[in-house]
Amino acid sequence: MSGSNTAEQQGKVQVGDQAPDFTLPDQAGRPVSLRDFIGKSVVVLYFYPKDNSPGCTTEAVCFRDSYVVFKQAGAEVIGISSDSSESHQEFANQHRLPFILLSDRGAAIRKRYGVPTTLGLLPGRVTYIIDKRGVVRHIFSSQFKPEKHVEEALNIVRTLQAEEGAGVSTQQQAE
Repeated sequence: MSGSNTAEQQGKVQVGDQAPDFTLPDQAGRPVSLRDFIGKSVVVLYFYPKDNSPGCTTEAVCFRDSYVVFKQAGAEVIGISSDSSESHQEFANQHRLPFILLSDRGAAIRKRYGVPTTLGLLPGRVTYIIDKRGVVRHIFSSQFKPEKHVEEALNIVRTLQAEEGAGVSTQQQAE
């Protein structure tokens, strides 16, 4: 990368990239940083358009229903949208969501990751799987198949868990 610091120059995060760190408030208003999880767990980082919209609720509930499986496989699930912490708190309470929801009010992190919009209007729905070393191992984007994000993420998390159990270096696999 050049010395430019524009979002366009930072570009779109791709498989093999070090995931950009960030700190955002969670649904209780507490700051959460990506670096808090590096070295400890795989991170399933999913960007979604809006709390309580039909597709986003379907996606969140699917992540909820598989959350124990993700945790058993050594992964943490984190959702990000531009909604407020208060909105996230209501959304999490209403649907009994056990995972972290982060408020990206100005969409700065969404832009840093290069999450696209749909039809130029709707914030995109993209899931990033970040390994324990902070490397993006898989990206899945589908605005209209929210449940597919959970299936894709679980498959990749299980693959990473198997690699770790077999002693395979994540760096070897990324090449």
